[in-house]
Amino acid sequence: MGCFFSKKSKRKPEKEQAETTTDEEAPKQYSWDKREKVDPKDYMLTGLKDETVGRLPGTLNGQQFAIQDCENCNIYVFDHSATITIDDCTNCRLFLGPVKGSVFFRDCKDCKCVVACQQFRTRDCKKMEVFLSCATQPIIESSSGMRFGCFQYYYPELAFQFKDASLSIFNNNWSNIHDFTPVSGETNWSLLPEDTAVQDCVPLPDTDGFKAVRVSTEASRSIVPITSGQRRKNSDESCLFVFFAGDYTTANARKLTDEMVGKGFILVQTKEVSMRPEDANRVFHQNAEDYTSLIEKGPVVALEFNGEGAVEACRSMASDVFSSAKVYVSENKASACRDVDNFFNFADMQMGI
Repeated sequence: MGCFFSKKSKRKPEKEQAETTTDEEAPKQYSWDKREKVDPKDYMLTGLKDETVGRLPGTLNGQQFAIQDCENCNIYVFDHSATITIDDCTNCRLFLGPVKGSVFFRDCKDCKCVVACQQFRTRDCKKMEVFLSCATQPIIESSSGMRFGCFQYYYPELAFQFKDASLSIFNNNWSNIHDFTPVSGETNWSLLPEDTAVQDCVPLPDTDGFKAVRVSTEASRSIVPITSGQRRKNSDESCLFVFFAGDYTTANARKLTDEMVGKGFILVQTKEVSMRPEDANRVFHQNAEDYTSLIEKGPVVALEFNGEGAVEACRSMASDVFSSAKVYVSENKASACRDVDNFFNFADMQMGI
């Protein structure tokens, strides 16, 4: 019987044992440990006066942003973000790129801005001019002297930023303002004159840091279609034109708008919305079966054009220019008004407006 101490030791050499212990005690690495650390100062502008500042495309990438205590500044946020709050700013000009959530102005006065967002709200603000694209109904609270116009802006990255912020360029309720605190006998908001120039309110950036962003405020280049909204219509004739989902839906809607506006017709409103087969019955009535399979392919884009001869002009465009596309166009002047009401009432209900 062998001696116990004659057996070969199973203990590891001290060096090897130390290495094993070190490996075993190394802390685990998680994905969030490897993320680049965020400096909060990169996502706010505070206490500035008489400056031109902002953020270039690709610098926010969907983060929250805050602006506060600024006076007589030109501020350009050329990127998409999650939310933006603007507090205690006076006499500032601002461009705010697509915001996935809310834009909230508080205690601001004499500011002019161009804004694209899901939700827009002001509280305790005075004398503001806003060129707006808003997916929901804009709200003002305890605010006065507020004037609104349709968003009108372009730079090459803007269309992609709208998509990154989950915003449709066709869903813009810029003129459908809800005053949360109305005052009897007073009007706290109004619409800007149609000929108001964006660059006269928010000048194009002229500093070296922002010249690389190729900005245009020409109506024909605006990413968001320019609509008349709730302004008084020039004619009692409107026409509904609907594009069904396809590879060129957005491009076709733009081309139609350019052609119709070029002929003197007014684009009143647009909507991009998903539909169900039962919705087709409500909107398209006796023609519903013809469109049931089309609406199942994706959201539809609808446009309302106004002006004498709008129906005939739209039907001519459908047959001459968009013969290969799947579209719906009002059949005649008598049915067109009903078509417009049916579709846009449905769309507003669908979107909770």
